[in-house]
Amino acid sequence: MISFVHKGNFEKTSLFLKRAKEAEFLNRLDSVAKEGVIALAQATPVDSGETANSWDYEIVRTKTGAVIYWTNSNVNDGVPVAILIQYGHATDNGAYVQGTDFINPAMKPVFNNIADEAWREVTR
Repeated sequence: MISFVHKGNFEKTSLFLKRAKEAEFLNRLDSVAKEGVIALAQATPVDSGETANSWDYEIVRTKTGAVIYWTNSNVNDGVPVAILIQYGHATDNGAYVQGTDFINPAMKPVFNNIADEAWREVTR
């Protein structure tokens, strides 16, 4: 036989589950997504400025939460220019242009902010 004894109440648990169900914290994703766009735009190496000004985001809600996709609409011959800047590329004459890691350092504070916001939400 299994028995269960309960003392106290489940008020905090119920409140947490209600907030999780309503996904209040997901509504904050818009502001951190915009923060990411600003960080990426400021960190993008500038020649013409087209790549830096082409950052945007999309938030997709899933069954288990949400995903933020940061996008860059500056494309050259079917290849996103931001990727060419990040990872490097060959030129038409056979030379190689070394990539510049600007995305990871720019996004680290944004990801830290998302983690901090999520932790605050879980522990409030």
